[in-house]
Amino acid sequence: MDDASLVEFSIPQDVLQPLFSASHSSSLEETLENLIEVSRANVGRSDLASKNILPVVLQLSQSLPYPPGRHLLLLSLKLLRNLCAGEVANQDAFVERNGVGVVSTILRSAGLLSDPDYGTVRMGLQVLANVSLAGEEHQRAIWRRFFPDEFVALARVRSRETCDPLCMVIYACYDGCPGLGAELCGDSGLPIVEEIVRTACVVGFGEDWLKLILSTICLEEPHFPRLFTKLCLFDVFSNGEDIEGGNDLFSSEQVFLLKIISEILNERLNDITILNEFASCVFGIFKRSVGVSNSVLRCKSGLPTGSNAVDILGYSLTILRDICACYSLGGSKDDSMDVVDMLLSSGLIEMLLCLLGELEPPAIIRKALKQGENQDRTSSYSSKPCPYKGFRRDIVAVIGNCAYRRKHVQDEIRQKNGILLLLQQCVTEEDNLFLREWGIWTVRNLLEGNAENQRAVAELELQGSVDVPELAGLGLRVEVDPKTQRAKLVNVS
Repeated sequence: MDDASLVEFSIPQDVLQPLFSASHSSSLEETLENLIEVSRANVGRSDLASKNILPVVLQLSQSLPYPPGRHLLLLSLKLLRNLCAGEVANQDAFVERNGVGVVSTILRSAGLLSDPDYGTVRMGLQVLANVSLAGEEHQRAIWRRFFPDEFVALARVRSRETCDPLCMVIYACYDGCPGLGAELCGDSGLPIVEEIVRTACVVGFGEDWLKLILSTICLEEPHFPRLFTKLCLFDVFSNGEDIEGGNDLFSSEQVFLLKIISEILNERLNDITILNEFASCVFGIFKRSVGVSNSVLRCKSGLPTGSNAVDILGYSLTILRDICACYSLGGSKDDSMDVVDMLLSSGLIEMLLCLLGELEPPAIIRKALKQGENQDRTSSYSSKPCPYKGFRRDIVAVIGNCAYRRKHVQDEIRQKNGILLLLQQCVTEEDNLFLREWGIWTVRNLLEGNAENQRAVAELELQGSVDVPELAGLGLRVEVDPKTQRAKLVNVS
């Protein structure tokens, strides 16, 4: 950058000289690059803080026009980012000298273009992220300036490199300041999260800040139904009950949200309490997706399949699996047990047994049944295929988790003639990995401590063990230990 350019940009000498002096250079570009290098270390940041360099850099940033001065502006932001990395004096000076306003102006200039300047936006957000880590005063200063409109505008920048730091800024602010979380979940704040989800759905995300935000809003707070509604193609979702009606289309953003929530819940099984509103809404989504996915042909892949309806079906089912696992893993989560009982009272088991019964049996069971058909020339099983690889396994998993130490569920399955159906799932199947393991888990839970179910299994074969023909063909049988009253699958081949 030559002297003529500096004059053209109208950079005052009282801004340039302190920077030249601190870097021992007479070129602004070289000066900024040198100071960026120095500010990478703690001792360098402290030294520059003692020389009061940060206010000068803020003045420089205000003096540089955008986009002509983009290169120098990007270097200035990078220097500000480094200066505010854990150096309290610089973080304080940034807020005191209206650094939040300066960066806001830059972000508006760079982010509202028809072709947004992702690099400049990312660097500006990284500056704010480092400042936000300084404490509540700094977080509130950022929030007051950006919430909600500027956050919404930044969330609409469809770039992964800007989405991650934006999520970090938002999370740091509301997590550190009482009351800001409620604002984010309110009518003015939820559109920010909606746009972030839309962006991440298109470009992805690389850090966990988005998951932290969604975990708060959707799992710790009861706002999942509202967010799911906002992502709909049509305005037909308003609560868990209404989800059963309306248009038969799901959006890719809704699929993305369910996928991420499923991942979060699976990662946090041991430390999260499920809210009734969340569980009820997911079950409503599942029931609605069953009707939509019935019109979809067999998919030849696991999740995601590329079909929004099938993916919604699968991700809602895996969420239900993990909701029902919370109690079985924790053992004493009264709230989680209440949630599962709420789902059970809403007809979860009946629906799952119906879906499982409508599916064509596992391949090895079909083979055994066809051999029987050749003898009696009758057909007694459904031919409906699984909508995705793993669907059968996921249904069995939910049933198995629900049956864990819940006698009323064990009894309901027996009363609905579901025991033999579930025994038939204790087999391996290429399109349903771990089906056998989930089948064994489910049968164990059905029989444990339930004499009626044990007798029902014993009546399938009048011997001391349960030789279900489909299992016997594999060299397997179910045995009930007379001392422990526990069922187990044993190899007899």
